[in-house]
Amino acid sequence: MYAITGITGKVGSALARTLLANGKFVRAIVRDQAKGPSWSALGCEVALAEMEDAKALSAAFAGAEAVFVLPPSEFDPEPGYPEAQKVIDSVVAALKTARPKKVLCLSTIGADAKEDNLLSQRTMLESALNELDLPVTFLRPAWFMENALWDVGTARDAGVLYSFLQPSDKKFPMIATKDIGILAAELIQQDWTGKRVVELEAAQRVSPDDLAQAFEVALNRPVKVEIVKRHTWEDLFRSQGMKNPMPRIRMLDGFNESWIEFKDGGHSSAKGATSLQQVVAALVAGTNTDDRA
Repeated sequence: MYAITGITGKVGSALARTLLANGKFVRAIVRDQAKGPSWSALGCEVALAEMEDAKALSAAFAGAEAVFVLPPSEFDPEPGYPEAQKVIDSVVAALKTARPKKVLCLSTIGADAKEDNLLSQRTMLESALNELDLPVTFLRPAWFMENALWDVGTARDAGVLYSFLQPSDKKFPMIATKDIGILAAELIQQDWTGKRVVELEAAQRVSPDDLAQAFEVALNRPVKVEIVKRHTWEDLFRSQGMKNPMPRIRMLDGFNESWIEFKDGGHSSAKGATSLQQVVAALVAGTNTDDRA
């Protein structure tokens, strides 16, 4: 049995659906009871557990051959990431109690970065799980192509792509969430010992210019890139309601300055099959590339 956290999101959903299609038994771990029936209808056992509730999590993990760990993302964290630490402590305690045969953790590119930034929450998670005497695989995907969802409106209505990633011709590692779920399903069914890291990106890296071109094709209209100047970010993010924007700013710096990167520039990373154009076309059409319900 495979116990899946984060199952209502894009990656967890793609993972679960792939396992179900392979005839595997899946336990769907949900935080909201209302999200359970749709997974029951697909043949999953449903367990209710908050990620901060170690007792409920350990019960949800009990008897699992493998556990997929995907903590909720905190995009405007308190200094020091106390929200992430609370979840990490709970997950570690639950895994120690339940002792599944293996663990697959969805981490991120940049989890090994030395400088503090928004992705440091996954650095903390990896560090804690590395202390467990269980086989653990850390899947580190690149920047999600689906983040371009935020650009659909301005690209469609104004023909503008506002980019925090810069310069506009710089190629960045990206990946479709569908491909993360597919690889996660492969990895979680494997047997291994100790700890291992698997990096994942698309076959082709993507620049903001490439993204604008993909929108041009999908929208059948000209789309130009407009760089959002670095010195405006803090005021902009605060105006949008963020209380602690610096971790997000430093994450963007990391991509732009290339200190958030795969260990050998991505040469040995696994490669996804879904193209940027496929993802953008689906976003413009109002669908998700992972066929999420």
